[in-house]
Amino acid sequence: MSKMSWIYGLHTVEALLNTEPERVLELQAMDTREDARLNPLVKQARQLGLPVSFRDRNALDQLAEGGRHQGIVARIRERQAGDDNDLQELLDGLSVPPLLLILDAVTDPHNLGACLRTAEAAGVHAVVCPRDKAVGLTPVVRKVACGAAELIPFMQITNLARTIKQLQERGVWVVGTSLGDGAKPFYDVNLKGPLAIVMGAEGTGLRRLTAELCDHLAYIPMAGQIESLNVSVATGVALFEAVRQRSR
Repeated sequence: MSKMSWIYGLHTVEALLNTEPERVLELQAMDTREDARLNPLVKQARQLGLPVSFRDRNALDQLAEGGRHQGIVARIRERQAGDDNDLQELLDGLSVPPLLLILDAVTDPHNLGACLRTAEAAGVHAVVCPRDKAVGLTPVVRKVACGAAELIPFMQITNLARTIKQLQERGVWVVGTSLGDGAKPFYDVNLKGPLAIVMGAEGTGLRRLTAELCDHLAYIPMAGQIESLNVSVATGVALFEAVRQRSR
């Protein structure tokens, strides 16, 4: 049986109502009835046959556990992680060049949550992680992701090396972030076609085999004294450089 949780925020709730309304169980909105931002969501939920109730700000604050709920929260069935087969099925169904984020053994739930939030904002089609020696969709991850964990496909695969090879066989260009020899500045790499960006684990970076399998290695040029960024921050820089190139 699927677990239940609360998501919040105008964009997050609206996105789930539009894409997977069957996962939404109920809506709770601020008791300011004339709010032009909330009324369309309330109307949409009622048209879908969902129960809607109105609460004061304190009640919504408790449900959102201090998050910025913008006057609306929804109780939903949590999205479960997909697997290797789900990833291939997702790719089969895309009509545009895929944009994937691969996280190589990221273990900090706060980092994974932040990466999911950034990936959803960048329009990533799926986030891929190894099943072993990496964090999954924990309650902390879901909270930090601010609803993104319920919107973006999250795949836990059994063999990352095999998955990278399968992506390459599909024509997906695999670009890993690294400070090692042979790495190019990230802004000099063509990111416009079918693409998977691979980010390394906290502290250790990409594992050796993962780096060897990448088509290109790239680094984010740094102007200061610090040589590297937190993985979630680096993920944002890398993904939105891809977004910039792909939108031109």
